[in-house]
Amino acid sequence: MSTKNITKTTKTKKENKNPKFTKEQLLRSEKYANYQDALSALLKDGKTYTHEQVDEILEKFYKGGNK
Repeated sequence: MSTKNITKTTKTKKENKNPKFTKEQLLRSEKYANYQDALSALLKDGKTYTHEQVDEILEKFYKGGNK
């Protein structure tokens, strides 16, 4: 097995642990139902985000970090 195949397999496993979602998917999720207005303004169309990234974005926004 070449290094290239190992890297690809490792990357796939890592991506599965931290799935990414589109802005539209996150806006429809139950988890972020109370934050739809903020997420609609903060997230970019066509970009994908992990839950961890979205939580960080919301935390910075509500603490005044997005000025």
